[in-house]
Amino acid sequence: VQREEKQLEASLDALLSQVADLKNSLGSFIYKLENEYDRLTWPSVLDSFALLSGQLNTLNKVLKHEKTPLFRNQVIIPLVLSPDRDEDLMRQTEGRVPVFSHEVVPDHLRTKPDPEVEEQEKQLTTDAARIGADAAQKQIQSLNKMCSNLLEKISKEERESESGGLRPNKQTFNPADTNALVAAVAFGKGLSNWRPSGSSGPGQPGQPGAGPILAGASGLQQVQMAGAPSQQQPLLSGVQMAQAGQTGKMPSGIKTNIKSASMHPYQR
Repeated sequence: VQREEKQLEASLDALLSQVADLKNSLGSFIYKLENEYDRLTWPSVLDSFALLSGQLNTLNKVLKHEKTPLFRNQVIIPLVLSPDRDEDLMRQTEGRVPVFSHEVVPDHLRTKPDPEVEEQEKQLTTDAARIGADAAQKQIQSLNKMCSNLLEKISKEERESESGGLRPNKQTFNPADTNALVAAVAFGKGLSNWRPSGSSGPGQPGQPGAGPILAGASGLQQVQMAGAPSQQQPLLSGVQMAQAGQTGKMPSGIKTNIKSASMHPYQR
């Protein structure tokens, strides 16, 4: 009997210590919320919640310990009830319970919930009993699925935010390709004069660059002729002089361009 009493006292002391720590933490957090809300930051709130969660877990471990007796089997019986003010009771309860009378004993020594709470629990129990086993199982599975999806989304968002903060943004283009494209469009860098086999060559095989140059020149001259008809003859003579300077016969590309330019849609 003495061993059980000592074990009960030690368990009560440990439990009281854990509850006192939890009460102090709650009081400190409530004080911050009421008086320091203007400069309160979210990380400090999370730290307070983490501290409270850790203390609650420790309290549960103390209650579930194998050496802790079952407090539900212990019965508390009030030995003295008095309407007078009790200073010792005031000190132990920190001013919350000034007297230990017939009015406060049913509230503090109650082993059941309030009658209103008991009525609500009965109603909930009755509503739960009306649901069939299959329907209840379906609802449980649906709720578990929703919770799992929500947790998966939250975990995915956390991983993406962490990975996005650790590594820089991924580059979606190649600067070398962009520079090569700009140089090709602006300056013709990297472009080739090669034509597929079977097309009429612009010039002699020994002069691969003459054909494209003359073709470009003739095209430019024909545009100018369309804009200014009075200057057709001098421009054509200039083209003929340029052709006379080339060895061999006239490139076929120049003839085609001249013929197509003479049928310009704007020359009406």
